[in-house]
Amino acid sequence: MTSSTFIMIMRTIQHHWRIHIILAAFLVFDSISISLGAEPNEYILSNGMKVLLVEVPKAPVATVQVWYKVGSRNEVMGRAGLSHMLEHMMFKGTARYPKGSFSRIVRKNGGIDNAFTGQDFTAYFENVAADRVGLALELEADRMQGLILDHNEFQTERDVVKEERRLRSEDDPQGALVEALFAQAFFSHPYHWPVIGWFADLDAMSLEDLQRHYDTFYSPNNATLVIVGDIKAEALLPTIKRLFEPIPRGPSPKQTLPPEPEQRGERRFLLKREAQVPFVMMGFRVPNYSNEDSYALDILESILSHGKSSRLYQSLVYDQKNSLAVGAEYSVLQTDPGLFYFYSLVNPSAKVEGVEEAIQREIVRLQNEPPSEQELQRAKNQVEAARVFEQDSNFRHAMLMGQAESVGAGWRRIDQFVERIRAVTAKDIQRVAKQYLTPDNRTVGILIPLPSPPSDLPPTTVHDGKS
Repeated sequence: MTSSTFIMIMRTIQHHWRIHIILAAFLVFDSISISLGAEPNEYILSNGMKVLLVEVPKAPVATVQVWYKVGSRNEVMGRAGLSHMLEHMMFKGTARYPKGSFSRIVRKNGGIDNAFTGQDFTAYFENVAADRVGLALELEADRMQGLILDHNEFQTERDVVKEERRLRSEDDPQGALVEALFAQAFFSHPYHWPVIGWFADLDAMSLEDLQRHYDTFYSPNNATLVIVGDIKAEALLPTIKRLFEPIPRGPSPKQTLPPEPEQRGERRFLLKREAQVPFVMMGFRVPNYSNEDSYALDILESILSHGKSSRLYQSLVYDQKNSLAVGAEYSVLQTDPGLFYFYSLVNPSAKVEGVEEAIQREIVRLQNEPPSEQELQRAKNQVEAARVFEQDSNFRHAMLMGQAESVGAGWRRIDQFVERIRAVTAKDIQRVAKQYLTPDNRTVGILIPLPSPPSDLPPTTVHDGKS
């Protein structure tokens, strides 16, 4: 799966622990009891692999997901994209299940499978009928230890990934601006480079690099198995032990990285690319889940950009009409502190400077005036509603637990999320806006559209059918 597809899925499924549900704004949670779904049965196998099993008997289906604690943050300069490349190679076969047979077997049994790589993790999944869970487990256990890395397959797949980068980044001006924003905001931390990697790094990558990455990170003690669906945990556990416990414990990779040095002044850049309209991004370095401020930041993001009633949409799209689209993004569930960023697709009739100033005015407004109680409660309702309705999907439920485990938060923190969100006050919102959304902590990127080069083809003659 491409990194761009992964981003789209994560935003759609569980980004910031919410999905966009229209009814959310109308639900009042203070007067009802929230059911956060069945608690997972947790097991630790003798080789260190964590297993989370959630029994959801409402339909005869299940999702099987294996999450490895390895992503682009576990790479080094000069080999960016290694985790994503290895994800592609994981479908190239083992001695028992040769190339092409993995997905073919899953499809033949009525299931679907795929994978995705992020900054902090790589995950593989099969959505299958409940009576096919054992098959999915057998396939995943086999490639956890038996992957065959072939030189010719690597050469072919590298070209596939390079084309993927060409389509999703090089030929996508907005995607290119996102990459540049992270590269400017992070100088020393691996969040500096994109998940898919740079062309030069992909060219320099070797089969030995992939083998070393596989041997280091693809071990049971660096993985979490999550299964949600129509299963019986105690009945399934012996099968899991039979398939995964023979896999030997691997090394314990170092997961702690030196923090990015404090930013001491605004960073600003222009990116000139062929594009239809300008695009503005503004990023601020902020803490992750490990800091209590993350909950206030999550609500702040909702107030600013969640839905058409949000401050940014009302101001820049409805009132000033200087933006075709506008919003903000913040991810709580990251291993290390990340970015809180704003974006605007600029109306061609508007000035870029005016759009940037309009975004900054909304930030200053929050810093000077805390949100009203009604506005704060609406944002909380939206976040809480999303958290509750998320339990209706086996896939989303499993993804949330897998991500929480992979970044170090742990699945138990998920069930504490609603309680901590409820405790956020208007003064907390104002305080974090003042503390983190400051000029010296700001990185601004502006996409300047360039016209498309003239075509070398001769003009087309249009015939009207008359002689």
